[in-house]
Amino acid sequence: MPTPGSKITPMLWFDGGAEEAAHHYVSIFPDASIGTVSRQPDGSALVVEFTLGGHRFTALNGGPQYSFTPAVSFVIDCETQEEVDHYWDALTDGGPPEAQQCGWLVDRFGVSWQVVPRQLGEYLGDPDPEKSGRALQAMLAMKKLDIEGLRRAHDGE
Repeated sequence: MPTPGSKITPMLWFDGGAEEAAHHYVSIFPDASIGTVSRQPDGSALVVEFTLGGHRFTALNGGPQYSFTPAVSFVIDCETQEEVDHYWDALTDGGPPEAQQCGWLVDRFGVSWQVVPRQLGEYLGDPDPEKSGRALQAMLAMKKLDIEGLRRAHDGE
């Protein structure tokens, strides 16, 4: 069953670990829960339905034929640096992340996430090209995004 008001539910294909991943994600996000778990005859999970922040997902233990790439990622819209830090740390399990530029990371399951402060859109969308350009250059130099650092770059401090 899709998210209310939506006909689209993301399906995540795992080579095992779908149930572990779903429980991990549910432990990180508010308003999250595990739904139906369809099991194989040996008791292992085949399909796991779960909800994060009001959005429904399905995880499938489909085998090794496919793997995740950063071409598809999930963006987490954060209000504060504390939120950025929470999601970044939780999705990297507090260890060294497979971090990319600009708030992108790959979690231990191979799923790509973008942990993005809401202010970034304001800074990059500033009609003053000098301000937006400074914010862009600051963002490109960061892995985990730092709201105060982005603000200082935007403001020319």
